[in-house]
Amino acid sequence: MNSPVLFEELDTADGRKVAVATLNAPQTLNGLSLDMCKLLASQLRQWEDDTQIALVLLRGAGEKAFCAGGDLHGIYQGMKDNSSGQAWDNTYAREFFDVEYRLDYHIHTYSKPLLCWGNGIVMGGGVGLMMGASHRVATQTTRFAMPEISIGLFPDVGGTWMLARLPGGIGLFLALTGAQLGAADCTMLGLADYTLAAEEWDALLAAIQTSSWSAERTQNDVLLRNVLLGLQGTGSGQPGPLSTHYDLIRQSCDGADFARICENIAGLAQSDDPWLKRAGATFVAGSPGSARLSFELLRRVRLMSLADVFRQEYIVSLQCGVHGDLQEGIRALIIDKDKQPKWSPATHDAATDAWVQRFFAIPWPAHEANPLADLGRQATT
Repeated sequence: MNSPVLFEELDTADGRKVAVATLNAPQTLNGLSLDMCKLLASQLRQWEDDTQIALVLLRGAGEKAFCAGGDLHGIYQGMKDNSSGQAWDNTYAREFFDVEYRLDYHIHTYSKPLLCWGNGIVMGGGVGLMMGASHRVATQTTRFAMPEISIGLFPDVGGTWMLARLPGGIGLFLALTGAQLGAADCTMLGLADYTLAAEEWDALLAAIQTSSWSAERTQNDVLLRNVLLGLQGTGSGQPGPLSTHYDLIRQSCDGADFARICENIAGLAQSDDPWLKRAGATFVAGSPGSARLSFELLRRVRLMSLADVFRQEYIVSLQCGVHGDLQEGIRALIIDKDKQPKWSPATHDAATDAWVQRFFAIPWPAHEANPLADLGRQATT
C-alpha cells in the first residue's frame, strides 16, 4: 500500500539535494489525515537537520488538488465518541489539532526555503500548509478558500491570523462566505507569491535540479526566486473577481457592526455577478454561529503573534467539538450528505456576543498549560 505522503531526495548540480514531499491521497483530494500530518512533520524535521538538503518542495498528487482540507471524518467520529460533553475529553481532536497546528507553525518558521505548489484546490488544511511556505506558487487551476462556515467551524490552521491581517473587511468577507480565489486574487492579496502554469511543474523541477545551491539560506532564497521568475512569464494581467469588487467588499464588510455586515453579505445573494451571488448564497446557507465566531476571532487575534494565534485557535477548535454546529455541519455535508443542516443558533441575531464567549473557555484542567505553550519559545519538537 502506498504511503499517504511520498518523499524524494533529488540531486542538484552541486551535489546538494532538493527534497520533495507529495501528499498522496488524490482520491480524497489530498485531505490531511492525522497520519499524513505526523509523517510530514517528522520528515520536515529530518530534512531541516540534513545539511545536504538545500530546499524543500511540497505538492499534492493528481491534478485536482494540492490539499482540500482536514480529516473531517476523524473529527466527526471523535465528537460522536465523546459522551461527556467536555471538550477536553475528545482525545482525537486534542491530538489532531496539536499535530496539525505544530506542523503549520513549523512551516512558517522553517529554516530552509520551502516552496508550496498550490495547484488546484487549496482549502482549509491546505491553506494552513501553503500559508507559511517561503515561496508560494499558484497556477491557473488554483481554487483557494477557507469554506469552514459551511461545516460549522471557523478558518483555523492559522487562518484567523492570515485573514485578520488583510485590508479591513476583506478577511472577514472570505471567512463568512468561503469565496474562492484564483491566482490573480491570491497574488494581489499576498496569499501567493508567484503564478506559474500548471504544466510548468516539470520545468520547475528541472531548473531546480540543474542549479547550484548554497549552504546559505539567503542565497538559496534569492536563487529560488530567480528560478520562479524565469518561469513565470508576464501573465494576462486580468484582475480576479475579488479585485474587481474590492471597494464594494471593503465597504460592506469592514467595521464592528456584525448585524449590518451580515445584512450586507446576505444581500449579495441577489447580485447579478455570479461570484458575488455564490458568496452571498454560501453565507446565507452557512452556520450563523460560525459567522459570529469568525467575526469575534478576527477581532481578537489581530495583534497577536502567530504562536499565540495557534494557541487561541486550539482552544476554540476543541470547544467547537462540544458547542456550536461542527458535528451537525459535517453530518449534513460529509456523512449523510443531505445538505440540510439544522444550525443552532438558527439566525445571526441569535448568535450574540454573549453566546460566542463559551468558545474561549479554557478546556483543560486548571493545573495544566496550553499544549502549544512551547510554540515560539523553543525549537519545534
